[in-house]
Amino acid sequence: MVEPTDVPESTSVIKVEMAGTDIIADSERKGKPASLFWPWFAANISVLGISYGAWVLDFGISFAQACIAGVIGIVFSFFLCGVVALAGKRGGAPTMVLARAALGVIGNRLAAVLSWILTVGWETVLTSLAVMATATIMEKLGAGSGTGIKLVALGVVAVLIVGGGVIGFDLIMKMQTVITVVTGVLTIGYFILTFSHIDMTTVWSMGHGSTQAFIGALVFMMTGFGLGWVNMAADYSRYLPRESSSGGVIWWTTFGAAVGPLLLLGYGLALAGSDEKLRAGISGDPIGELTTILPTWYLLPFGLVAILGLVGGAVLDIYSSGLALISAGIPIPRPVAAAIDGLIMIIGTVYIVFGGSTFFDIFQQFLMTLGVPIAAWAGIMLADVLLRRKNYADADLFNPRGRYGSVPPLPMAIMLAGTFVGWGFIKNQLEAAKFLDWLGYFMGAVGGKDGDWAYANLGVLFALVIGFVGTVTLTRSRVRVQEALAAEPPAVAAP
Repeated sequence: MVEPTDVPESTSVIKVEMAGTDIIADSERKGKPASLFWPWFAANISVLGISYGAWVLDFGISFAQACIAGVIGIVFSFFLCGVVALAGKRGGAPTMVLARAALGVIGNRLAAVLSWILTVGWETVLTSLAVMATATIMEKLGAGSGTGIKLVALGVVAVLIVGGGVIGFDLIMKMQTVITVVTGVLTIGYFILTFSHIDMTTVWSMGHGSTQAFIGALVFMMTGFGLGWVNMAADYSRYLPRESSSGGVIWWTTFGAAVGPLLLLGYGLALAGSDEKLRAGISGDPIGELTTILPTWYLLPFGLVAILGLVGGAVLDIYSSGLALISAGIPIPRPVAAAIDGLIMIIGTVYIVFGGSTFFDIFQQFLMTLGVPIAAWAGIMLADVLLRRKNYADADLFNPRGRYGSVPPLPMAIMLAGTFVGWGFIKNQLEAAKFLDWLGYFMGAVGGKDGDWAYANLGVLFALVIGFVGTVTLTRSRVRVQEALAAEPPAVAAP
């Protein structure tokens, strides 16, 4: 038996959202697809988008190649998020619950655990960058950058992120609206004040890179943007009414998430391509270096842009990481899950900020390695969403004996195959991360770990394709059988 879930109503009073893995009742759904613009735009308006311009050019490609790789990588990867967001509208549950239809009620716990690690990991990275950015800004303003400054910055940032994650959906939507407006306006200010540093003659003079370098940059853009969000894409569309426009869900998710990074990347490419010193500095200090071309009076507004942009991404991460933790089978309330993740985030941030850059680099390499099985999962989830023609059977998403099964062998085999092949075609890029040197065992087929394809990260692309093609070709009949079973009375919550 299922009972109605207590979810926040659309009122001016912010309440703590108690809905966890629950199916949101039709009577509690609200909003229009256009409302998805705000959380996705705010989560991806970080000034790191400017720094990506320098990182993409580091592949040794031209400005034109970098623009093409950026547009395709950003738009396509966020389009994938838009497709997965359809599942939220149809099913009214978090992404990692709806994915049980593809990988089984128990089988998908593996993906939920990986998703939890990734989201907690990246929210820790974003929080650490926000704290370090604050310290950099305060130092340039003459206020110092010592332990006290960093602790205060961590306290403020943590309150915003953890507070949003614990209170939940309604507060996050309001926060993201404010972040969108403030960062949008102040980012335009940054463009105006630094535009004189762009020299398009120098930018266009950069030589073309190889096909391998171009593909490497393209995959880098996909993994740096949309593929990092696809495992949580349905978490924010689940509150929309079922009759909401499917095209609208895809459009507003894709547009909201992609428009900011596209503008930031294009500007970052022009800046980095104009100034070799700036480009080199961004590699070492992605936010602090951007302040070197600003007048002193704009440092504080720029700091606000940098911090709010990072907070906007981290608050979505902590919300979704809590949902992933519950989806993995941990029986705790959603606010408690978000609070636990927040505590881990704070501890990790302290270690990164005060423990040196080596750990930071190794940690990011580890998270990128876990991105391969998530790419395989994403391919499976995308194909499953596109194969389905009917709404999910709510109760069976929580019943291992239901139509979706417990651990269905074929989907699990597809995910394992995608992961195995994917890990074979990526390499450890850090001397300090020796524990990951086993990666790249298939690189010999494309010239070896030091060959032309060494930094193309083909494994991510292969994992995604194997997951998608394998699911489309091998599980179509499984989906049809599931949808042919007798319909159930509509459920509104997890048992």
